[in-house]
Amino acid sequence: MKKATFLALVAMVFSLSLNALTLGKLGNFKFEKVNKYVWIMHGPPENPSVENEGFMNNPSFVEGKNGTIVIDPGGNYNVGKKIVAEYKKATNKPVLAILNTHKHGDHWFAGKAFAEAYPNAQSYAHPNMIKAAKDGDARLWYNILEGLSKNLKGTDGPFPFPTKVLKDGDILKVDGHTFKIFHPERAHTDTDILIEHVESNVLWLGDNLMDCRLGGMDESSSVYGNIELLEDIINQRNGYRKYDLYVPGHGPSNEMHKVIDPFLNYFKTVLKWAKKAYKDGKESYEVKANVAAELKDYQSWDEFDRQMGKHLMKAFSEVEAKDF
Repeated sequence: MKKATFLALVAMVFSLSLNALTLGKLGNFKFEKVNKYVWIMHGPPENPSVENEGFMNNPSFVEGKNGTIVIDPGGNYNVGKKIVAEYKKATNKPVLAILNTHKHGDHWFAGKAFAEAYPNAQSYAHPNMIKAAKDGDARLWYNILEGLSKNLKGTDGPFPFPTKVLKDGDILKVDGHTFKIFHPERAHTDTDILIEHVESNVLWLGDNLMDCRLGGMDESSSVYGNIELLEDIINQRNGYRKYDLYVPGHGPSNEMHKVIDPFLNYFKTVLKWAKKAYKDGKESYEVKANVAAELKDYQSWDEFDRQMGKHLMKAFSEVEAKDF
């Protein structure tokens, strides 16, 4: 092999290794084709950190004849550039649209890297998400994620705010593919959309569904609402049908009961004990040990120790509010 050719090959391999989404002991991450149209990169289901560079969601794309539709591109501009590099290894087609499931930056901040690579891509979200992000949630999540991962440089200035609106019941058609949009009034947040891809029979749930980790809830969230939503999906009510694959915001995708039942059971257990505490005239913290004991199989989930008590308090406040 000629020296120039050898050096070019070494440079190419080195360049690819720099672009690869390799996260230390967490391993390598790439887009996997799960059916005829859908590709998913399952991130590590854990809190943002320096080690995971702020990458912990499930970026996905649907491949059409002429281009693709990306769903939840990822958590910051820098990791987004690596996700884009992995995307380009999976397909040479341009991104036509980006669909964002909700306001939390760990799902949409990497849209800036995709917009830089594919400036003609249209970015979509629910109007509540766009408003909340512009009203301060983008900055709030920037500060949270920067504090945890130290990798948010370049993500703002400006943020990759979606510009196209998707509402409950909307049907979006892109490059021969059909997406049906659901918007629960309040579940994980009040900014969520769930996305059904008709041609592959796949449902993306955003953070209304997680596996192997627990996430935070805020004033726009509802334990009751999240339970009702998951029960509607299981029972195929309010427009939902049985899907071949259910994609959570964090954790592995799977069949309906394998991925939904654990998360639903978690929230139903938390709510049950919140109701009991309220009925018995106790505070939520007084039954926290009981909840932990019943949920012993969940204690290995990421953030269990930090989030379960908060979810219990949230459920208790909702039980109390319903009584008034």
